[in-house]
Amino acid sequence: MTLAGTAALLGSKVLSWLSPRTIAAISGPLSTIGWWLAKSRRRVALINLRLCFPQLSELKRETIARQHFRAYMQAALEHGFLWNASGQHIRDYVSLHHEHEWKRFQDGENKTPVIWLCPHFIGLDAAAIRISVDTSGCSIYSEQSNADLDKMMLAGRTRFGNSKIIARTAGVKPIIRAIKSGLPFYYLPDMDFGARDSVFSPFFGVQAATITGVSRLAKLTGAVVVPVIATQRPKGAGYDVRFYPAWEGFPSGNDAADARRVNAFIEDRVREAVPQYLWTHKRFKTRPLNEPSVYL
Repeated sequence: MTLAGTAALLGSKVLSWLSPRTIAAISGPLSTIGWWLAKSRRRVALINLRLCFPQLSELKRETIARQHFRAYMQAALEHGFLWNASGQHIRDYVSLHHEHEWKRFQDGENKTPVIWLCPHFIGLDAAAIRISVDTSGCSIYSEQSNADLDKMMLAGRTRFGNSKIIARTAGVKPIIRAIKSGLPFYYLPDMDFGARDSVFSPFFGVQAATITGVSRLAKLTGAVVVPVIATQRPKGAGYDVRFYPAWEGFPSGNDAADARRVNAFIEDRVREAVPQYLWTHKRFKTRPLNEPSVYL
């Protein structure tokens, strides 16, 4: 194992010995350090918040960004717990709500494939691991450059049941096979992967390159789309994971309309917990033709 892999493994084990409330307590001062050291990410978060919430004061947007750094730091440190704790401890820490919204499609003889639509809130890993304790599913991931870190991450995310994680570089065919085999697909729909396979759709009034993969996969597999949102409770008290009703009339046959539906749903959920959305991601990196970068 490489030095980086060994350090990561030891760090994960050490963090697993800390209680979630202790992790929450130390996340505050550590996030303050991160706020000043991670200058580029701090700048991205502030730009995103300015674009999405121009009506707020600069001071209010900075407060939200600082709250985001703290919530994100806590979520990152909790991986030691999530990748090592028993299934029951994870059940106690992460609560699932309204599971019937997707389970009804898996009951009986005529089962329907399911896509869990999970936007980039900071609790998305906690939700995925909690779901895997009771239910096998599939998802995609970006391979890590360090093989040891890659192995550790995969082990942490797939240690329960028969869940399957597919490398993004493997393409769409393995995903379709997995969905058709009966595994619900945990899909993150709100990253900027460039103009290819995307349409420009408003996100808080700003044109954002929005992937059409949700519509395409639903059409190719006959899957229903059930949104999932994970919300971090305060002071290390855990997470609430809510399944929303399956979308009717989706896909509509209109990629632009479907992309707008995805973004509108995410906007509504962001307004309910603004600091917990992934503001440090360059959501508006790809611009329409002749538009300058917003991150210069």
